[in-house]
Amino acid sequence: MGGSPVRPFGEVVVKVHGRCNLACDYCYVYRHADQSWRRKPVAMSRSTMERLADRLGEHARTHHLPYLRVILHGGEPLLAGADFLRYAVRSIRRALPCGTRPLFTVQTNGVLLDRAVLELFLEEEVRVGVSLDGSRATNDRHRRFAGGRSSHPAVVEALRLLGTERYRQLYAGILCTVDVHSDPLETYEHLLTYRPPAMDLLLPHGNREHPPPARPLDDQLSAYGDWLVAVFDRWYDAPVRETRIRLFESLLDLLLGGHSHTEWLGLEPADIVTVDTDGSIEQSDVLKTVAEDAATTGLHLITASLDDAAAHPGIRARRSGVIALGPECRSCPVVRVCGGGLHAHRYDGTGFANRSVYCPDLYHLIAHAHGRLRDDLVRRPGS
Repeated sequence: MGGSPVRPFGEVVVKVHGRCNLACDYCYVYRHADQSWRRKPVAMSRSTMERLADRLGEHARTHHLPYLRVILHGGEPLLAGADFLRYAVRSIRRALPCGTRPLFTVQTNGVLLDRAVLELFLEEEVRVGVSLDGSRATNDRHRRFAGGRSSHPAVVEALRLLGTERYRQLYAGILCTVDVHSDPLETYEHLLTYRPPAMDLLLPHGNREHPPPARPLDDQLSAYGDWLVAVFDRWYDAPVRETRIRLFESLLDLLLGGHSHTEWLGLEPADIVTVDTDGSIEQSDVLKTVAEDAATTGLHLITASLDDAAAHPGIRARRSGVIALGPECRSCPVVRVCGGGLHAHRYDGTGFANRSVYCPDLYHLIAHAHGRLRDDLVRRPGS
């Protein structure tokens, strides 16, 4: 089995809970084309978790994985409860071979994050990523409770607790979905007040059939490109690095001939697989924005291994680099850096061999970063 030709997964997204206590208006699970969540269990069962742990152990042994990233996700994963989360982490850790180090992270909206939960994560070595889109006014445009109540105060309280000396080691960072109606620098500065070790800046999901908000299908630069450039310059010009931004770090690494650390850029094969609450093995969750069952593989933990998932045509397509791109992308001078953008953002109603719906914005960001980097590299002392 050690000679298996399939490329292994290095990261698994585990849907421990299929519902959420917020009603974010851009959510790719509940507010887009795929509504399969309605047909699936509210929460993952212990028997399904045991089966998943066995499959992860099998995959790690087959490919001699030095580490495996496990993202506890949802819905809102904290709705699964502390007992189940502890059981999940211990089951997976127990199933992995001694040579494979598990790296656990939970991605949460933060409203249920308190000392008791953080003590559990401290004990079990689970890092915590929290979603927040900016100031209260910005955050409340999209991230409210179902009744309309603001989620911002509860998330702020959670972030401040997470940033204390006792729990700081668990702090993975903040995930922010870009709202072009917000001031980019004000948003960035607000997020910095919570001293995140890292930030993920995500563009709202959409595609060429159903464009994201404020992103017309006219192939002209939109506010998203300018928003990202403004934050890039603020981040790049800081005399001391204030936080990591994976999108920008990947961009600079790629421009210098290195590697990407995100699916949003570059041509490197994606190494992420998703397991839903019912034990079904799925492609990237973002494909739920494309069409009903677009993320479905037809595979289940009971009958299929993760190697079977790696051989699935949809997953192979996401890992085939420049071959999967359309002719316009393949001939583009920045294709090695852009990579065509996120796979789901290229969908046009029939397929993915198209430019990203964010193509002009990504090109603008890449060209701008290239110019900044070029100027710094050619500058000489005293010039």
